[in-house]
Amino acid sequence: MSYNSISKALASGFSQISVLDILDIIIIAVLIYKLIIWTRETRAYEVLKGIGLLFLISIASQLLSLTTLSWLLDSVLTSGSIIIVLIILFQPEIRRVLEKLGRSGKRLGKEWFDASAMKNNDLVRDMHAAILSLSHRRVGALIVFEQKTGLGDIVGTGTRIDGILSGALIENIFEPNTPLHDGAVVVRGSNILAAGCFLPLSDDLSVSRELGTRHRAALGVSTVSDCVTIIVSEETGAISIARDGKLVRYIDAKALNNILESLFLQTGSTAAFSWSKRRPTGGAQ
Repeated sequence: MSYNSISKALASGFSQISVLDILDIIIIAVLIYKLIIWTRETRAYEVLKGIGLLFLISIASQLLSLTTLSWLLDSVLTSGSIIIVLIILFQPEIRRVLEKLGRSGKRLGKEWFDASAMKNNDLVRDMHAAILSLSHRRVGALIVFEQKTGLGDIVGTGTRIDGILSGALIENIFEPNTPLHDGAVVVRGSNILAAGCFLPLSDDLSVSRELGTRHRAALGVSTVSDCVTIIVSEETGAISIARDGKLVRYIDAKALNNILESLFLQTGSTAAFSWSKRRPTGGAQ
C-alpha cells in the first residue's frame, strides 16, 4: 500500500468524524480521568485496574480471533450482573463522588513525602521510642501505615488530622480518656491523615479468642489492603504487627526498629518482614 493510499484512507476516516463525536470522546476521557482520581486513594482503585485489564484482554482476544476467550469475556463484561456487583463494591466511592459533585470537595490526602528531604532516621527513633513508651505504660494503640493500596475510605470514617507524624503526637492521640483514643490512626508517608478511624474486623474463626478488637481490626484491614499495622495491647502492653492477613505478637524492640526502618527508609523491607514466613498466623504466640 502506497503512501498516497494510506493518506487518502486516513483523510476519509477523519472526514467522517463530526464535532459531536469529538465532544463525546472528550467527555468520556474526562469521566474516566475523574474516576481514577476519585478512587486511586481507596481500595476500589485496585478493582478498577482489574476491570480495565479485563477490557484490554477482551480487545486483544477479538483482534487475535480467540473466539472462546472473546465470547467468555464479552459475556462477563456485558452482563447486567457485573453492574450490580460494581454498584455494591463501589457504594462508598459512589457516595463520595456524588458528594464531591455537589460541593466540589477537595482531594483527599497529600503527595508522598520525599524521603531525601526528611530526617527519616530521627523519625524512626522518635516513633520507636513512642511505641515502646505506649507499651511500657500499657496504653492501647492501633497505627495503620498505608502502602500502595489507598485507604481513603477508611480515612473518611475518622477525624481528619493532616499533621506531620511524630512520636509525641501519636502518644497524645492514644492517651487514655481522650476522644480519639479508641480508633485507629492512618499514616501516609510522614503524615498522619486521620485518627479515630474504624477498621473492618477479621471474621477468621481460627483467630485466638483472647485477641481483642484492636487485633481483629488490624487483621481485618491487612486482609483487604497491603498496609502494615502496629498494635499495642492495652491489657498486656505487648506489641504486635499485622500484614497480609498475618499477625505476629510480642515484637521486641529490635524487630520493631527493623519494621519502622523498612517503612520510613525503604531499605531491607524483605528482611524486615520475613517474620510473616517464620511465625504462625493469628493465634496466641
